[in-house]
Amino acid sequence: MSATVDPTSTDLTGNSRVGDTIFSRTALLGALLVIAFLAGVGTFLVVQGLPALGAHEEQTWGKSSVWTLVAPLLFGTVLASLVAMVIVTPLAIGLGLVISHYAPRRLAKPVGFLVDLLAAVPSVVFGLWGLIVLAPYLKPFHEFLVDYFGWIPFFDGPASATGRTILTAGIVLALMALPIVTAIMREIFAQTPRAHEEAALALGATRWEMIRLAVFPYARSGMVAALMLGLGRALGETMAVAMVLSTTGIIVSLDIVSSANSNTIAAFIARSFKEASGTSVNVLIFAGLALFVLTFAVNFLGRWIATRGVAKG
Repeated sequence: MSATVDPTSTDLTGNSRVGDTIFSRTALLGALLVIAFLAGVGTFLVVQGLPALGAHEEQTWGKSSVWTLVAPLLFGTVLASLVAMVIVTPLAIGLGLVISHYAPRRLAKPVGFLVDLLAAVPSVVFGLWGLIVLAPYLKPFHEFLVDYFGWIPFFDGPASATGRTILTAGIVLALMALPIVTAIMREIFAQTPRAHEEAALALGATRWEMIRLAVFPYARSGMVAALMLGLGRALGETMAVAMVLSTTGIIVSLDIVSSANSNTIAAFIARSFKEASGTSVNVLIFAGLALFVLTFAVNFLGRWIATRGVAKG
């Protein structure tokens, strides 16, 4: 008695294999295109930025070399981004816990949706808001910090009369980095094994003790990775910082409430590119290369930490 073969199942299997092949090759092509674009950008920055190594003072905005120009800009970029991360870290952790563990589901979903919507707001809108609304509103706060905490180098003063400081720019950057950091953290918190949480509660732990003893240890590497990715987002921001930050030159200063601010690479390029010509353009491209390397390193480190955490889990 011969076995019968269902032609429908054979056809479905064949179609499934064709679909899998098309999908895998399309995904591979997309990954290769991303790598090609990244390599192309890196190659362009290196080729066009190398001539800046021989630039003189007239082409480096009064600095003796391109290195003495880029170093203060890197410092300002990192300082503004770190201020943003100091602000965004407790906000992202708190929002992630509210959405994943505290708020009822009917409230958690709208809150998560509203936080995600912040990512859709253009940076120019954040810049206008920071310039017109936030900066004047923060002027009394700047004065308070100088009066009561002026012994700390970050609040040395004098307080800015306009409110356009590194602190204001950091707050704007924090709001821009908040969606990506919160989204990652809430997903990590939600992936904590339910058995770990129930075991902690069964032993008499309060909800906060359960989060501290069960959720945070499990999510530690993911939290660090989320913050690193948020830092990468803040490092590369251009227009919002250029609109909010008031600069008095290319300086190195720890003061975040004074008008004598350190500048950032992205804001400096945005302001200077229109008037640059000749080797000065190569100098700006070299500054962009420095920012590219810094941002790539931060994002790579964040991805590595996340992958390492998943492998350990």
